[in-house]
Amino acid sequence: MGALAAHAQGIKQTAYVKASNTHGNDHFGNGGTLEGHGLALSGDGSTMAVAAPYESSNAKGINGNQNDTSLYASGAVYVFVQRNGQWAQQAYIKASNSGQSYRFGQHIALSEDGNTLAVSSHFEDSDAKGINGNQNDKSIPQAGAVYVFTRTGATWTQQAYIKASNTGEKSTPDHADEGDQFGFSLALSADGNTLAAGAISEDSKATGVNGDQSDNSQQSSGAVYVYARSGSAWTQQAYVKPSNTWAAMLFGYAVGLSSDGNTLAVSAYDERGSAREINGPQDRNRPGAGAIYVFKRAGTDWAQTDYLKTHNAENGDSLGYDLAISQDGNTIVGGSGDEDCLASGVNPKEPCDNDYKTDTSTGAAYVFVRKDGKWTEQAFIKASHPGKEDWFASRLTLSGDGNTLAVGAQLENGNSKGLNGNEKDQSAEDSGALYLFTRSGDTWVQKAYMKGSNTEAYDEFGSSMALSKDGKVLAVGARGEGSAAKGVNGDQSDNSAMGAGAVYVFSNQ
Repeated sequence: MGALAAHAQGIKQTAYVKASNTHGNDHFGNGGTLEGHGLALSGDGSTMAVAAPYESSNAKGINGNQNDTSLYASGAVYVFVQRNGQWAQQAYIKASNSGQSYRFGQHIALSEDGNTLAVSSHFEDSDAKGINGNQNDKSIPQAGAVYVFTRTGATWTQQAYIKASNTGEKSTPDHADEGDQFGFSLALSADGNTLAAGAISEDSKATGVNGDQSDNSQQSSGAVYVYARSGSAWTQQAYVKPSNTWAAMLFGYAVGLSSDGNTLAVSAYDERGSAREINGPQDRNRPGAGAIYVFKRAGTDWAQTDYLKTHNAENGDSLGYDLAISQDGNTIVGGSGDEDCLASGVNPKEPCDNDYKTDTSTGAAYVFVRKDGKWTEQAFIKASHPGKEDWFASRLTLSGDGNTLAVGAQLENGNSKGLNGNEKDQSAEDSGALYLFTRSGDTWVQKAYMKGSNTEAYDEFGSSMALSKDGKVLAVGARGEGSAAKGVNGDQSDNSAMGAGAVYVFSNQ
């Protein structure tokens, strides 16, 4: 038995999940080609939320008419529950102000108990600000919004409609629409009482926390907004910017919160700093290298504590295309989807200080750990068979203890199905793959190379993913999967609804 086969014992696919109203190009399970994160699990893995941002029903609210297709890319979220090993759909959720191309479900997050669901719609158009404002306004295209839903028993209701405190500018004869795309990224604390939302097109030149948000001189510098819930009431707690704000860095591209909500990780994948060490100089000499910023909360006050960079940063590596954080906040994994090294495995011995001009976009994941308040880089992780333009680590998720890591490579070309197939057969373009890693002490090893039971070219398996707290339930999205099946464990051999999307659930014992 090979090493990977031995490690993979105990992993099996347990469900193949589709929407209740499957249509081609709904992208059930993900937000876009290399953006969005439309899949979430509760801590025990028994509640699963799946987004379909291109679903086109004109319904509003909970369990409306899902058979209508008159409102293109309005978006929907589906909630499933698992009882005694069987999955069933519990709810079909739409925005309270569904709109064309709003893409409700760009990013979703669940609390640990599964009873609080946050859903972003980063192309929503309202000029409203703050909590529960006028959601019927359509004067700022791509302003963005976040919706919070709660569950009592099996019943879901919308609790809040959340907007930024400085929603983007309305268009005038002198300037075009300037939506901030609030909700491009999203995170919830375990109890669901702290929410962080990124707005990558926000334009302020402010730095730090609660600076001047009325300035618009640094286009697409990006911002993150933190909200707190008391009872059922939400308020904005902080307006967060990096320590080195400048235009087009896209701060807020990915966000993550620790279980208690007191550690916040934020990426800026187009950041330009040339540092190759943590808390190094914050210059502008390595365009597109990317960075991850760590913030801590004491009481209600937030402050930046660290600036994470990789040991082999290069121009255009895009650190922070995605990130994941453990529940204690002491492990952060950053994905560099555009990293170009062709070496394989964990901490490869081959040199990986590549000339960025090769532009292979094989991708890499970097593990950072915090001990006694100090961050270090623990591991540099590559695919076991890296390929050009695989975008390995464009999607990431961690178990609660940080010891199980799932890494997606949605543009990988492997033609196998199931577990640990032939990685050398690269004849299924953009079929996608997931790589599962585990940590013991400080040592990471690859446990499995995973595909869906019906993965084919252009399925993009690994375009979203989620792990339960203990790492024993893994859900994986394939935004391009083409079956017209509906519900759970339907006919997956059909290919009559291209781009419909599917989710695969695995047990990882």
